[in-house]
Amino acid sequence: MATKKPYLSCLDTVKPVRDALDVINGKWKLPIIISVGVGNERFSDIQESIPGITPKALAKELKDLEQHKLIKRTVTNDYPVKITYKWTPYADTLTPVIEALKQLGIKHREEITKK
Repeated sequence: MATKKPYLSCLDTVKPVRDALDVINGKWKLPIIISVGVGNERFSDIQESIPGITPKALAKELKDLEQHKLIKRTVTNDYPVKITYKWTPYADTLTPVIEALKQLGIKHREEITKK
């Protein structure tokens, strides 16, 4: 049986990682996902929980996350209209990723601030 060339083995990992990064990449996507994940459902609550994000950027990123099925947008046709955002069950797959990134960030900060 022929062995796989090293660059092909690398591509087996790089391609799916690239696909995942394409979904969560950018300045605002992970903070939005985290904000919605901890229970912020209203646009204004999400915006308040993320310092520096503009309403335009938030609206764009929420729409993109909805297209990737990580966030569900619900419109309640009461008066006034109520729009909420919630994690989808699919977004739960990000929990270990977010926790791993959090731990990496903590360890990295400790490492670079050592004297």
